[in-house]
Amino acid sequence: MVVSPQARFLLIDGFVDEPACLGVPPYLSPQVRAAAGAARDAGAEVEYITIDHLRRGDKIPPADLTLVIAGVAVPGKYLRASPASSQEIQRLVERLPGVRVLGGPATLEPLLQDKYDLLAHRDPAMVVYSLLQGEEPQDRWRTMEQWERWLLAGAEIVAKHSDFPQPLMAEIETYRGCVRYASGGCSFCVEPLKGKPVYRDEEAIIAECKRLAEIGVRNFRLGGQSCIISYKADLGTGDPPRPNPRAVERLLSGVTALQPDVLHVDNANPAVIASYPEESAAILRTLVKYCTPGNVLALGLESADPEVQRANNLNSTAEQAMEAIRMINEVGGARGDSGLPYLLPGLNLIVGLDGETAATPERNMTFLHEVLRRGYLLRRLNIRQVIAVRKEFAPAINRRKFIRFKERVRKEIDRPMLQRLVPAGTVLRRVYTEARDGNTTFGRQIGSYPLLVGFPYPIELDQFVDAMVMSWGYRSVTAIEYPLKVNSCPLAALQALPKIGRKRAIRLFHGRPLRTYEDLVASLDDPAIAEELRGLISFD
Repeated sequence: MVVSPQARFLLIDGFVDEPACLGVPPYLSPQVRAAAGAARDAGAEVEYITIDHLRRGDKIPPADLTLVIAGVAVPGKYLRASPASSQEIQRLVERLPGVRVLGGPATLEPLLQDKYDLLAHRDPAMVVYSLLQGEEPQDRWRTMEQWERWLLAGAEIVAKHSDFPQPLMAEIETYRGCVRYASGGCSFCVEPLKGKPVYRDEEAIIAECKRLAEIGVRNFRLGGQSCIISYKADLGTGDPPRPNPRAVERLLSGVTALQPDVLHVDNANPAVIASYPEESAAILRTLVKYCTPGNVLALGLESADPEVQRANNLNSTAEQAMEAIRMINEVGGARGDSGLPYLLPGLNLIVGLDGETAATPERNMTFLHEVLRRGYLLRRLNIRQVIAVRKEFAPAINRRKFIRFKERVRKEIDRPMLQRLVPAGTVLRRVYTEARDGNTTFGRQIGSYPLLVGFPYPIELDQFVDAMVMSWGYRSVTAIEYPLKVNSCPLAALQALPKIGRKRAIRLFHGRPLRTYEDLVASLDDPAIAEELRGLISFD
């Protein structure tokens, strides 16, 4: 099966979500950019659209070759964009022109195995390139030279993304594979299937970011790796490998020199941090020095139950994860100008792995309560059920018990952790308003695992505002604009001010326009409350 040269190539972005790659808006996956670059390198005319374009009824352009990159290996909750479902991907195939190729985690779904002409299990960009070269499809990994050439050649499609230039965040790969490849890695994870790590050079990654910045990209996340602490690590030292602080320093300093608005990272193996504290602390300090505040290192603990850890060959022990959490808090806990600390740990927990018993949830709760007791911060706690990608699992904890465990974590851990992370009165800078549900507006700062901010009144979407935290939910905070424009804001915004309530809000509303602080005192008839609001409002 071949496609003639100078073909028309259609790339459909179905928004992937994988352990080492996030492509759900506002993120843009490097897989997508590489596939576009491979097609351009082969001489094809490239057309890029997303699943959201098709959902709203846009026509599918003509093409000789169509690639759909889609699938979810790590499901999550999404604010305004969601990955293409298996049913969408299946229904889509009949409408696609030319030779139809499917890439991404969707290739592992049984429902889709015989629906497309080709499945690109490994590297969709390589399959596209070989087809457009008039060769039989090669489902193998690209060479390093192709990798770098294609990412540069495909950079221009960022301008066609609906989130460009803001709040788009370009996901950047630093390496492929897993440092634990020799042992097979974690039982549930697809990264070890990519084999021994193949590291990109610092200069190549910086060149990619520079090209994206020239086009107009302002936000970057080095998220395309299983562990950023292990970038260019010494694999000869075994599992875990010895980190390479100098390589990380060269990489981050070079990207920072491009002056991005946001520079964040993603995954880290707590066993690496705990096993090599000196080298890891140096890398943590580098992350604080060069990255922007609100940065999160997602730690793959998965389970605090030692039996589950052994049965699934998991990254780390609970003791190693606790030490990594301590170190990250110690190095990164200072608050930056975004309103959040510079660097904090996240934590991944998975339910349904081998070796679980009825006691496993309680072991996880004990671990989490110890994190709270020690005064540490966790920015993100992700709890999910295992997906059978590499093998089947026979979970000992059913769906009902999973929901009960998750609800308990939200109440006992997430809410008090949020109260500790962002006390009332914390000002979060540059919150991007993204969605509205009734009269509530939702926004997030741009970054890794940003905190969901709800404003209890309508605000114009697609703009940056500063927000002051008023109260907390389990996974989000309620806030008001800061400073609040008291003469033009809705009644609901006035009511959200501290110690105001509905009656005082109505008095303020009917007393507008307020020109001075004295007007505010007169309208409230309570100098103490007026004094409390002095720094929260403006009379614009």
